[in-house]
Amino acid sequence: MDIKNRTVIFIIVLIAIISFFVWRFIRPMNIYVVSEAFERPIDTSTIPAPLRTLRATECATCHSDFYDEWRTTIHSQAWTDPYFQADWKFENKQQTCKNCHIPLDRQQEHKVLGFRDKEKWDPILAPNPQFDPKLQHEGVTCAACHLREGKIVGVYGDTQAPHPVRKLDDPNQVCVRCHVVKGERWDTFFRIPPCGTVAEITATKNAHLSRQDIDLLLGAPKINTATKPDQPVPLIETPQTPESPPVDKEITGAYSEITASNIKGLGCVQCHMPLVKRPLVVGGKPRLARRHLWRGGHDPEMVKRGLEISFQAASDSAPGKRGFILTVTNVGAAHYLPTGTPDRHLTVSLRLLDKDGGVLKQEIHTLKRTIMWRPFIVDLWDTRLLRWQPRRYRLDIPEKQNGETVEAVVRYHLVAEKRLKRIGYKSEEPLAYDVFRKQIPLRIN
Repeated sequence: MDIKNRTVIFIIVLIAIISFFVWRFIRPMNIYVVSEAFERPIDTSTIPAPLRTLRATECATCHSDFYDEWRTTIHSQAWTDPYFQADWKFENKQQTCKNCHIPLDRQQEHKVLGFRDKEKWDPILAPNPQFDPKLQHEGVTCAACHLREGKIVGVYGDTQAPHPVRKLDDPNQVCVRCHVVKGERWDTFFRIPPCGTVAEITATKNAHLSRQDIDLLLGAPKINTATKPDQPVPLIETPQTPESPPVDKEITGAYSEITASNIKGLGCVQCHMPLVKRPLVVGGKPRLARRHLWRGGHDPEMVKRGLEISFQAASDSAPGKRGFILTVTNVGAAHYLPTGTPDRHLTVSLRLLDKDGGVLKQEIHTLKRTIMWRPFIVDLWDTRLLRWQPRRYRLDIPEKQNGETVEAVVRYHLVAEKRLKRIGYKSEEPLAYDVFRKQIPLRIN
């Protein structure tokens, strides 16, 4: 082959490579795989009598306490949340997003007849005669979790309900339909799936699990079944709860969380749906049930309970220096903290302030998951908090300086600022909040 032909081939190959990378930077990339669990909405073709619409207001007739709690949750706003709507529109209104944010088929304007592509991102749609716009606005409503194959599923099978009831072996089964999202493709290199809360529970490394911690996990105090109605019971529960038999567990030095061979070991509802003793229905006999709250990143108090934070003067400062150490530990979440969408992150700020509160010196650290999204998806690094592994940040200042106080601030961010600007979203509500703030005076009066 002469030089001219080799040059032509080289140019063709180069153009092909450049075109490929340009295409990968321009085309929208799907960051997860559409699994069989949520490729279609939940079938509601059979509704158990006496229900008619599957709206939460119907359920509230008998289950008013559960309804009142559900109304306060992000689940109830899964469709109407303005940030989700802005983000969904920016991402070309993908049909698969509906199957978790409005999971019931009659919450959707169209029926899914099939798919034009192997990856199931291009569904074949037809008008849905059963579409209910009021039900759509309920987001993740009661029936999204409690209706399966024409029956209401729940943790008790011995109720005298007017509708058919099927006993649910483990409530965590409901959670994983939407909260396990995978991303295994030829162009995707996630260490943890894009919304990898479940994967994080078994992948969270820990080198500081004490014997006391192990004893607590394996032999936690039993639930006080004598708790008065409507009074929450302690968050720490024994493996044996009313809705699930004991789970085989093992503790290993390589992991911070109890690992189990099945879904029962995840502990989703044990944390996000704490037990309470109250009637299942109005006027019924009080019994142990789950609160329908699902508190998480949107609840500052829930996040604070997951963290242990201290800020104090260092005892090993160098001559002529004063050191201050902030220690942050994830003590309450079995998964990374923050978890969920990769946009969520924590910021740690250590500041030297003057007498007017002006910043003389500042160090800012971001605890987040960093991912390269184009031209391939690559999980680069992750600085979020693993369970039971203290993270320490230090600020050293000269002994002779004009500062009045040192301050430590830890903030939780629901969304990255870059993402907000990219999708053109302006929130009417704060999307970040303090989880810790403390000042230490430098001078003693």
